[in-house]
Order: sequence, then structure tokens, then C-alpha cells
Amino acid sequence: MSLNLFTPEDSAVLLIDHQVGTMSWIRSAPFADVKANALALAKAARALDIPLVLTTSLEDHAQGPLLEEFQQVAPAEFADRIQRVGVVNAMDDPNFADAVRATGRQNLIIAGVTNDVCTVYPTLTALDRGHRVQVVADAGGSMSTLADEVARQRMANAGAGITSTNMILTELARHWATPAGEKLIPIVGELIPT
Repeated sequence: MSLNLFTPEDSAVLLIDHQVGTMSWIRSAPFADVKANALALAKAARALDIPLVLTTSLEDHAQGPLLEEFQQVAPAEFADRIQRVGVVNAMDDPNFADAVRATGRQNLIIAGVTNDVCTVYPTLTALDRGHRVQVVADAGGSMSTLADEVARQRMANAGAGITSTNMILTELARHWATPAGEKLIPIVGELIPT
């Protein structure tokens, strides 16, 4: 029996619209927690050489720029982020879809803001295109708790796994004494409440 767990070798991380404006719209989770979790995913991707694709929508509008901390964590990916010009479903943007395809990875780890818009549609599209998807629910949020619950349920019903940041990081690590585990210990440690 195979657990079909995601590994660093078969996964890519997609972070969608973690922008100053969109992040301010979240009411389903604390801003600081969502930000810390999204940055932890980016740090883990860099530490484990997992392809990382960043995208934004309408940076010069209410959505605002991508959180500047991503530039410190993943400077190349920050510079190469896909800047969509209004396409709601990131997977409908040819540049984003091409970037996802270029990762060569079947397993997608997705987090976005908001979950009920920016996460749900790319997830449904990726599943329809044959990808396996895990949505990192606590690295995103929605304008209400109800909207978040409905989005998670819709994605789960379509076949996505719903996970947390800590859960996906430990899934990628598998064993703390491995090279991957040793690289992830400090990232996981940053998420422990003080």
C-alpha cells in the first residue's frame, strides 16, 4: 500500500497573490499567521530545491505589490513572478500555466489569497489537468470564515488534499535526520508559537 505522499523531488510550490492589499482583506485567519506560513513554504521550497512559482494580480490596483519579504526569501522567483493583468484563475494566464508546466512536477502545493477566489480556481483547473494538489489552507485565507470553509470543501470535493503548513513541511521532511529534515527543522521551528 502506497501513501502517495509528496516529496521534494516530485512537487512544486505555487504561491498565489500574497499581496499587500489582498492580505489585508483576510478575516478568516490572523494576517501574521498567514504571512508566516506563506513565507515558510517559500523558505522550504528554496531549502529543498523545490520549484517555486510566485504570481500576483494587478499590483498597481487595490491588490497591491507582492509582500516584500518574498524578495528576501526567494529573490529570483520574486523577480520572475508572473504579474497577471486581471485574470482571476491564475491557471488561465498563459505565462503562469507555462511556468507551472516548466516545473515538470505532477504534485502541486498551492496556497493563495484569497482561498475562495485565488486558490480555488487554480486548484480546480490543476486537478482537471491531471495534477495532484495539496492546498495549504493556513497559508491563505478569505474575507470570512464561511467563505474559507466553503472554498476548502469545494476543493476537497474535487480531489484536492487540504493540509496545513506544518503538515506539508513534515510530509516533505519524512525524517528529521535526513538532509531534507535537517534543512526544514529551523523553518518548522519558526512556526512554533512563543
